[in-house]
Amino acid sequence: MDDEPNIPVKKYSSIKDYVKAEQMVQLGLAIPIGCVLGMLIGSWLDRHFHTSWIAIAGIIVGAVAGFVQIFTLASRYLKNNR
Repeated sequence: MDDEPNIPVKKYSSIKDYVKAEQMVQLGLAIPIGCVLGMLIGSWLDRHFHTSWIAIAGIIVGAVAGFVQIFTLASRYLKNNR
């Protein structure tokens, strides 16, 4: 009657799957959100200081922040899966 092998039931496996999915969504959104926020803050500063270059610097800073976020999430993910 016991044709199936004894497979242990994973507790909280569905919660861990949701956490992994959320981390993957963060990876996909890190750079675009960083660039948009950098552009918005930079354009506000451009209007405030009557310049035209701060928005471009904000986009670059936002992209760098997105890459840092991706690197930290990926390294944490790889460290937990070993």
